[in-house]
Amino acid sequence: MRYKLLGHSGLRISELCLGTMTFGEDWGWGASQEESQRIFELFVGAGGNFIDTANNYTDGSSERIAGELIAPTRERYVLATKYTLTARKDDPNGGGNSRKNLVQSLEGSLRRLRTDYVDLLWLHMWDGMTPLDEALRALDDVVRSGKVLYVGFSDTPAWVISQAVTAAELRGYTRPVAAQMPYSVLRRDPERDLLPMARALDLAVLAWAPLAGGVVTGKYGGQSQEPRRYGEHTVGEADQRVVEAVAAVAREIGRSPAQVALGWMRQRQEGDVIIPIVGTRTVAQMRENLGCLDLTLTPDQLRRLDEASGFRRGFPMDFLEDDEVTELIFGGTRPLIDTHRR
Repeated sequence: MRYKLLGHSGLRISELCLGTMTFGEDWGWGASQEESQRIFELFVGAGGNFIDTANNYTDGSSERIAGELIAPTRERYVLATKYTLTARKDDPNGGGNSRKNLVQSLEGSLRRLRTDYVDLLWLHMWDGMTPLDEALRALDDVVRSGKVLYVGFSDTPAWVISQAVTAAELRGYTRPVAAQMPYSVLRRDPERDLLPMARALDLAVLAWAPLAGGVVTGKYGGQSQEPRRYGEHTVGEADQRVVEAVAAVAREIGRSPAQVALGWMRQRQEGDVIIPIVGTRTVAQMRENLGCLDLTLTPDQLRRLDEASGFRRGFPMDFLEDDEVTELIFGGTRPLIDTHRR
């Protein structure tokens, strides 16, 4: 395992992050406490130090298990948790981005995690109604209190995160250092605006669902009805093309599709810090995922994976990089200009 900087900070994080949404069996599909411990020990043994959880994962069991596992050597770990999602579904203030929910959610997380601070607190999902300055000032207050060291935004539009970074710098609030989003060889939407934003603002990117909920491994097939989270239950033709391309590369190099998909992401980091969040239900799955650490795909293999998705960034980037538009901007001088900016 190698280490990267957490965006605009000096904090060193492992190149893979341990996702713990699978820790606990409260939702009917997670890992037992014993299996969670084995997964944790395997991840740490490979050099991992970055752990991601949330206040609502497995109804609090995830935080309790994670807190127990890191307790003996708490200072060695970079521990991230989240606030926003509701703890009381009949209470209008039981969730959201407000100061009230942040404070009560964080206090509950600290108790379950058995610690007096978290290294990184995420605003989990943008609620679309809390004033951004309220959320920013509340995040700044918990940092100043010593209960949080760094802050980030998860599942939030690029324009909101950009505004947050700008406002924080202008007003002297704690500056967000990271953004979390779903990203995979199958789901490349963040390449339109979130990834360019993160690059420009020096934000680390935490990629959840780097295997697209298991779809890229081929486990669901064309018409599989095996339960999936956060998505439809069938794999369409476009998805299947990506699955087949990943499988073809995996066969060529004698690796698993999961390792190929994670390897694709690890090599898409020119000017970026992208950390896949790997969450598994078994030790065997974690061991397989860790196998991506010594995998290097060839340029041809990367190109084939890119082309399989048929992904287009759309307007404005495709428009601005069109040859005719480039000539309108630069005349015939563009080939003569060297730039370090992507």
